[in-house]
Amino acid sequence: MTAATHSPLFPLAPDSADAVLEGLDPEQREVATTLRGPVCVLAGAGTGKTRAITHRIAYGVRAGILQPSSVLAVTFTNRAAGEMRGRLRQLGAHGVQARTFHSAALRQLQYFWPKAIGGSMPRLADRKIPLVADAAAACRIRLDRNELRDVAAEIEWAKVTQTVPADYPLAAARVGRETSRDAAEIAHLYSAYEDVKRDRAVIDFEDVLLLTVAVLQDRHDIAEQVRAQYQHFVVDEYQDVSPLQQRLLELWLGDRDDLCVVGDASQTIYSFTGATPDHLLDFRLRHPGATVIKLVRDYRSTPQIVHLANGLLAQARGRAADHRLELVSQRPTGPEPVFTEYADEPAEAEGVAHRIRDLIDSGVRASEVAVLFRTNAQSETYEQALADAGVPYQLRGAERFFDRPEVRKAGIALRGAARFGTNDSALDDAVDLPSQVRAVLSGEGWTPEPPAGSGAVRERWESLAALVHLAQDLAAARPGATLADFVAELDERAGAQHAPTVQGVTLASLHAAKGLEWDVVFLVGVAEGMVPITYARTDEQIEEERRLLYVGVTRARQRLHLSWALSRSPGGRPSRRPSRFLDGLRPGSPQRADRPTAGAAGGVDRGTGGTAAAPPATAAPRPRRRTPARCRVCGRTLTDAGEMKLMRCEDCPSDMDEGLYERLLAWREVQARRSGQPGFCVFTEKTLMAIAESVPGDEGELARIPGVGVRKVRRYGTEVLAICAGREVDLGEGED
Repeated sequence: MTAATHSPLFPLAPDSADAVLEGLDPEQREVATTLRGPVCVLAGAGTGKTRAITHRIAYGVRAGILQPSSVLAVTFTNRAAGEMRGRLRQLGAHGVQARTFHSAALRQLQYFWPKAIGGSMPRLADRKIPLVADAAAACRIRLDRNELRDVAAEIEWAKVTQTVPADYPLAAARVGRETSRDAAEIAHLYSAYEDVKRDRAVIDFEDVLLLTVAVLQDRHDIAEQVRAQYQHFVVDEYQDVSPLQQRLLELWLGDRDDLCVVGDASQTIYSFTGATPDHLLDFRLRHPGATVIKLVRDYRSTPQIVHLANGLLAQARGRAADHRLELVSQRPTGPEPVFTEYADEPAEAEGVAHRIRDLIDSGVRASEVAVLFRTNAQSETYEQALADAGVPYQLRGAERFFDRPEVRKAGIALRGAARFGTNDSALDDAVDLPSQVRAVLSGEGWTPEPPAGSGAVRERWESLAALVHLAQDLAAARPGATLADFVAELDERAGAQHAPTVQGVTLASLHAAKGLEWDVVFLVGVAEGMVPITYARTDEQIEEERRLLYVGVTRARQRLHLSWALSRSPGGRPSRRPSRFLDGLRPGSPQRADRPTAGAAGGVDRGTGGTAAAPPATAAPRPRRRTPARCRVCGRTLTDAGEMKLMRCEDCPSDMDEGLYERLLAWREVQARRSGQPGFCVFTEKTLMAIAESVPGDEGELARIPGVGVRKVRRYGTEVLAICAGREVDLGEGED
């Protein structure tokens, strides 16, 4: 449907190819007009990457350089693919395929299955967990709900990294994956899971990619047919591709190089799923003649927010940090980010809810406010606090809008009214489109005033209210729009998964917030043990946590609030500290000793080799020097011997396994009696606490714990490691 009048929601399509380029900055225009050869776009947060690549496709199509049916644009979520299709439609580029990797592969697999394999294609299972549960039952292994989810995640990781069950233990150990079950046991469950699928003639989402790869590898005639169809590829969020997705992309391409990839290594936050930025950073190695274009003009956030975002990355380490982009805000100045410390988590939630209430009362729309947290478990406290403050909200990451039962029922009712409305007395007094939609939806539970409180009733009302607001927007853009026009718009939006705006504050995890933006963002729970999360221990895991916070910061357009609580519950010990990532950035915090790194400037590089953003070849290696012991929780330099054994401050949060610590204490008591020595001569309590916190898996890890060393590993290592692994240790005659 094309709007008759210009509106931000229903804009007119540009009237020519050159008009498509209007309003693009020099770097975006370079992206849009560089239509041949390999192109790598390094695009920082808020720099208009989706705008650049959709205008690139639209310009190529409108100029007659690209055939719409020969273009395949690939991204990672249905929402992002839907947004891309919507933008291409608005730009007049009809017929371009914009899909997720899985959607594109499934379409090809369904089409070629009869020819490549024969018979009916297996049913696609929409959930893994029931199949994992049946596999566990077949193996006589009991898994609770969390363990089922963890095992399903490990199976997904193994499949996207193309790891078969027999190779899983070695592959998991090589990359340091931490699991709730033994690696050999997970491999056994993985194998049983594959047997269950085979017996039931079902496949999972990873199988869609694996089978498509297999067909394209084995059947050259089919591969050539696909390559004849798709001759130009655009891949968004390229930093998130897995090895399996990269292999599929290579098979789609063949020996051609009409490829444009877009990404930002500083927004790599899904490595636990197998995603890696290496394909983005190594693009020039695979395509030596590639054009590299850097987008650093930030159109989303104020200079104050951009300054904080740049400061976060300036402290980062690792390869992704070496290639970071220094953002330059293009927006007017705004307020400084607000840092707030609360006594406990309920007080934090209440304080945030009251601030949001004040913002809404001052005229800020609820839909332009978000509360972002590290884990989904934090959501409930904020749901209750917002409900108590009378603030409407929606949960991000829940059921897709057009899949909600109330939206489906509303669609049926609206479709019926559009067809037979002249016979419906409820529409007699409805004189325009909004009043017609309100009349129809009144029969589905919509009321002019929202219901009190929170929960399912309020969420259903918010869904229907979003349809009412969409009708008002359409009527404003097209004064003569009918109910049939509105139903057609809903159908197009459902196909593109382009949901209307729900008028409520968004509650979302940092992972779920990727790709979204709001005028006001509250980042809550920004404390050690949460950001970075407790189980992030390696340098790589810590750096991913920093990038996750960076993603959260860069979701804000105008105002940003960061907060943390000193204790979990009222009256608790105030032992928490604000995240180490905020050191040197929040007022009054200590400066970090981390090196600042120079960010890449925007521009175009038409090089002939190297990496996408390689450091100077003449850079001298950094001298190695002994660094002071630092707390692994807050980063403070440690001087106390006991704290150095724990590798954390005495009052920093502990992730110690209390049960393991008690078992180690009991074991030490027996050893001390046997040797006739005080218990501390075996191991001090601090050393046992350090063991219970790190839970070593082998002698090397045990020996590296301060207070252990090689000699004690030789004497006690076998028994200590057995206790850590949860196995029974024969304490002999010393046992009481």
